[in-house]
Amino acid sequence: MTRKPEVTGFFDKRTFSIQYVVADTEKRCCAIIDPVLDYDPNSGATGTMNADHILRFIAEKGYKVQWILDTHPHADHFSAADYLKRKTGAPTAIGEKITEVQKLWNGFYNQPEAPADGSQWDRLFADGDTFEIGGFEARVMFSPGHTLASITYVVGDAAFVHDTLFMPDGGTARADFPGGDAGELWQSIQDILALPDDTRLFTGHDYQPGGREPRWESTVAEQKAGNIHRAALEGRENFVSMREARDRTLPMPRLILHALQVNINAGRLPEPEANGRRYLKIPLDLLPDAKWA
Repeated sequence: MTRKPEVTGFFDKRTFSIQYVVADTEKRCCAIIDPVLDYDPNSGATGTMNADHILRFIAEKGYKVQWILDTHPHADHFSAADYLKRKTGAPTAIGEKITEVQKLWNGFYNQPEAPADGSQWDRLFADGDTFEIGGFEARVMFSPGHTLASITYVVGDAAFVHDTLFMPDGGTARADFPGGDAGELWQSIQDILALPDDTRLFTGHDYQPGGREPRWESTVAEQKAGNIHRAALEGRENFVSMREARDRTLPMPRLILHALQVNINAGRLPEPEANGRRYLKIPLDLLPDAKWA
């Protein structure tokens, strides 16, 4: 039998995010995907509870961390990539189109001096790039639509599809963030569903439809057969029409303006000011057409 990577998901109930450790159990090596840095917008407090829980799991397993990977610049949570790099020494990576997101959002935050070359990460992946996690070859698929920079990591029989597809009862991701595009999202989903039917798909969020317990693993075959948006997925025009109409009914994520300034900087919090305190910058009336929460 072909070996399969071990995949362990860690659900953050505050942001409905799933963080992953994908491991080669024989070589005792792993990568961390989409880790969450805890943030409470009500108090402004930050924490490392999620990341520390992942580190304890890795220590108990005796794994060496080879990579800290983000699939895209998240709009609903802070990335813990910088914290985990400082803890493990492992390199960080994201898709190469992050530079386009940096240019866009640096303008929104009025920070023209901020780097927009992706130098905050150790590696920027292009479509088709490969790298290793233990004895497994990992392959990168460019998967834009939800964001300009979204990528999918395929490791053995496992694909980490971030915010393109949710669980079949959750449908598909929105495409109305700055730089998003429903047509590109449709094509990205087609590319993912062209993987072998038994490919395990691991999604980036689960909003627990109907109040069920969180779930995050499906297969290509299950998505083809049971995704609630499957009828629209059969044609680009139908999908774009459905997706754009649905997105107009959705308020922006609560943390989008908080998170992007951190996540386009590889999870680094703003530098402390003269009083030793860090401050986030929130542009007012940037998204005037967004539905109010």
